[in-house]
Amino acid sequence: MKKSKRFLPACLMFFSLLAGTAFAGESIVINGSTTVLPVAQVAAEAYMKLHPGVNISLSGGGSGNGIKALIDGSANIANSSRFIKDKEVSLAQEKGVYPVPHRVAIDAIVPIVHPDNPVTDLSIEQLSLIYQGKITNWKEIGGKDLQIVVVSRDTSSGTYEVWEEKVLHKAKVTAKAQLQASNGAVVQAISKNRYAIGYIGLGYMNDSIRGIKVNGIEATAATALSGAYLVARPLFMFTNGWPTGIVSDFITFVVSRDGQELVRKEGFVPLF
Repeated sequence: MKKSKRFLPACLMFFSLLAGTAFAGESIVINGSTTVLPVAQVAAEAYMKLHPGVNISLSGGGSGNGIKALIDGSANIANSSRFIKDKEVSLAQEKGVYPVPHRVAIDAIVPIVHPDNPVTDLSIEQLSLIYQGKITNWKEIGGKDLQIVVVSRDTSSGTYEVWEEKVLHKAKVTAKAQLQASNGAVVQAISKNRYAIGYIGLGYMNDSIRGIKVNGIEATAATALSGAYLVARPLFMFTNGWPTGIVSDFITFVVSRDGQELVRKEGFVPLF
């Protein structure tokens, strides 16, 4: 009996060590959305601490590029701030790839301005007209007599596609818009231009810019989850088929309580 009592903790220690080294020497390649990138980055750092020897490499470039990388086999996981398109599914199936979505967080797309801009609230209709180039001066919407500089994401961005659907209702962005390749680039552009307006994921908000309410509703975790904030969306990681091995283990970590706490700390909205 005494022998078995001594054996039990030793056995538990063995399995604990085994769990930490089971994936040693393995790697995961993640590509895609710059919105999802901060979540993937902190999750990857935490996961690699739990699994020494595992290597996770990350890159941005937009949701469309991430899905392309999954389809051509150069990525194990595609980060996407939008759902996959029918044409992407068809292309994937032609190549024997079967994309499976994994919802990892909720996000709100926030229209942003320079902190000196007095405008604090815009309707969906006003935002649409601004981005179509039909409202061109801040004085038309309660601001100063200054021309509006429109800053938008490029067409490879999932954030752009959600904005196009929920705000523009498929209308075209003005040809005068300054196109940026990432959320971070939009923040930089707006922080340096008192006349500009842009939009970013909630997790990219900082003191160098100011968020604008939409239809009188501020973008928060509560309003995004409840649906009160109209420009909200889920964030995804896509895999080729149902994941196995290290890829499955990593995604399980992202959607676990520990992983979702990292989502919250990054300024996005956890699933629970």
